[in-house]
Formats: sequence, C-alpha cells, structure tokens
Amino acid sequence: MPRPLTLLLVRHGQSEWNAAGLMQGQTAHVPLTDLGHAQAADVARELAALRPGALVSSDLRRAVQTAEHCARATGLPVTTTPALREQGYGVLEGRPSRELWDVVDWTDPHWAAQGGESLAELHSRVAAYLEQLSAEPPADVVALVTHGDTIRAAQAVAAGLGPDAMPVVTPHNGTVTALELVL
Repeated sequence: MPRPLTLLLVRHGQSEWNAAGLMQGQTAHVPLTDLGHAQAADVARELAALRPGALVSSDLRRAVQTAEHCARATGLPVTTTPALREQGYGVLEGRPSRELWDVVDWTDPHWAAQGGESLAELHSRVAAYLEQLSAEPPADVVALVTHGDTIRAAQAVAAGLGPDAMPVVTPHNGTVTALELVL
C-alpha cells in the first residue's frame, strides 16, 4: 500500500500586484511588498516548525522571494519549477481584477483568455506534477511554495476531483495548506 506524501502548500506573500488589485497570472517579475515579505517571514517560521524535508517553488518572482524566506527558516535549498506557476491569464494579466468579473467565465473550467490557460489546463499541469512528485518524492514531507489557483488545483487533485470541482476559496497570502497525497 502506498505511503501518503505530505504536501505543505505555501501561498506566496502579498505582491505589488495583489496590493494594486491587478491580475497577475504568470507575469514573472512581480515582487513582494513589505507586507508580503513580513507574511513570508511569518509563514517560513510556521513552515520550519512542520519540518519539511524538501522545498520546491514556482519560478515566478513572488513565489521565489517567499521561498527564500522559507529556505532561511528551514535550512533547505530551494528548487524551482514552472509546473507550480499560477494559472496563466494571457492578455488579461496586468489589468485591474475588478474589471474582469464580466470578462472571465468563472463557471467554465475550459474557458481561457487569449494566450492564457483554462482551469482544466491548470488542473492537468498540477496533476501531472503531483503524480511525478509522488512517484519520486524527495522527502516524506515536501513544501511547495506556489499560488492561490495552483493550491486550489492541488486540493482538487488530492481529493480526486476534476477542474469543475476545485475549491472556491483561495488561501490567503502567506499561509500553509497541508495535504496528504496518495496517487
């Protein structure tokens, strides 16, 4: 019987675009705010107490900056992967989020903005990564520093749910969500 893999999903601290209410998606260069660095330092201390054996991060700047705090607190090296990136929103990235409520079809998991990625594609990307991770886990407890929609996709995958049944609540910036993964 397979042993469960414990995942500690860390949502990055507040970024400049979170604070400004802009759609981030996979825009790579967005840094953390001062509050975001404080959130990252706090979540890093919380993470260290949970004793992960490996630390993997999205390669987007806001996640990497959060992961650097986690690395200092845990003593673990950080590896990065594009598999943990946020959902891509293509041409909508950088636009005010409040303007997008009437543009985005939030109910259709196959809808994608031009140049972006649907929830179904995000779910598939995260499922493939988690399957690979569970096949060759670097540790029994792995910390993944990532993004809100990516965490929701991981929660659905771990629960055996498809992209149409992803949790609706996005974890707050600078929080840890624990999952047991058995694939």
